[in-house]
Amino acid sequence: MDILIRPIITEKATAASEDFNCYVFEVDKRANKVQIKKAIESFYGVNIDSVRTMIVAAKKSMRQTKAGMIEGKKKSYKKAIVQVRSGEVIDLYSNI
Repeated sequence: MDILIRPIITEKATAASEDFNCYVFEVDKRANKVQIKKAIESFYGVNIDSVRTMIVAAKKSMRQTKAGMIEGKKKSYKKAIVQVRSGEVIDLYSNI
């Protein structure tokens, strides 16, 4: 099971990483906090203080096109907010 799917890079997540040393990741829905902590520590080589998780609900989306109204659905996913020990940094842009 691949636990880490991708880092979430938004304005809010970037501000949290700068101010509170917290980083946000999209993770597998079946993963628990212990597995997430071990995966991030081994992949990025940092020490983790805390892990908070949440499941983001699926949302409906609609848009107007020439063919009429199109309905869609965004999938639900699990998000993990990880706080790294002070003085340590995760470089999210090194793998690009």
